[in-house]
Amino acid sequence: MKFRMLWIGLAVAGLGLAGCATTDKKEGEGAGAGAETSGAGGPGGAGGAAVGAGARADLLAKRVVYFDFDSTTIDDESRSIIEAHAAYLAANPALKVRLSGHCDERGTREYNLALGERRAQSVEKLVRVLGVAASRVSNVSYGEEKPVCAEHNESCWRQNRRVEISY
Repeated sequence: MKFRMLWIGLAVAGLGLAGCATTDKKEGEGAGAGAETSGAGGPGGAGGAAVGAGARADLLAKRVVYFDFDSTTIDDESRSIIEAHAAYLAANPALKVRLSGHCDERGTREYNLALGERRAQSVEKLVRVLGVAASRVSNVSYGEEKPVCAEHNESCWRQNRRVEISY
């Protein structure tokens, strides 16, 4: 019982910290557009008609959340995207989600694999707090191995620091 209360306390504290995070840049604009599109079976596809219209459908069309350098903090925009996907999963209990963590090329291979894992776990924790069962969520880290942009500048690195949401 004490362990469960500790977990709940940590989850609430984590949500409070995640809600306070801010960023001065819009990482999601125009970045990784190919990774953000959905297939016919996912949100926004043929099965997404029951999701609803407006802002929620727009958020479901986004399948990537971005992170600041060396960070696992979820910003407000990413939190909204994750909340929309968690609601979609709650409405579709047969679906499972895979969270793929990625990093930019800076850092050692081992460090980036660990950071990608922590980023995926950060998203997973929020999805689970929002009511999605652990058995429906899996995560994997690719570290720096699957960049969406291969240039060596901040604009590209920003696109590579991400978690991809896949159904």
